[in-house]
Amino acid sequence: MKPLLRIALSLLLAGALGNAFAAPPQDDAGTPPPSWSSLSAAQRDVLAPLQQEWDSLSPRKRAHMLRRAEHWATLPPEKRAEIRERIARWQQMTPEQRRQARANMREFHKMPREQREQLHATFEHFQSLPPPQRERLIREWRALTPKQRLEWREPTAPAAQPPSSDQPSPPSHPQ
Repeated sequence: MKPLLRIALSLLLAGALGNAFAAPPQDDAGTPPPSWSSLSAAQRDVLAPLQQEWDSLSPRKRAHMLRRAEHWATLPPEKRAEIRERIARWQQMTPEQRRQARANMREFHKMPREQREQLHATFEHFQSLPPPQRERLIREWRALTPKQRLEWREPTAPAAQPPSSDQPSPPSHPQ
């Protein structure tokens, strides 16, 4: 389980948006997608993070995002808000961060189902922790050296024992 933790944060974003920002199929009707001002209120609500660049997106990407927005519009308001936040985070990522998120998602889908479920459960547990505890665990993870992280993640390594009192205990979820 511990080796899977290294990609958990990326999976949240990539899982939710990786397919949404993948190259969309061609629009069968051949008509260009509407401009931002022509979108419905529900479409603009979900796609709000894309407002500034909407009209400059390729027709294929706009058509794809509109298809996704149709589904998103059927979701409860809190889920739509979550999607807006994820879109905004994706938009703020560098091309390298996006590439890494997509690579992590491909890696995730190659895992056996049991491992994916275990990783998802671990991530859900991390998300359920109070924010101060999550922040503490992230700080502790960041304080570990790469060697300490590898030793902690490898359950068969002799140094995989919990860190001594002078070292931070590894978090249940890396960043």
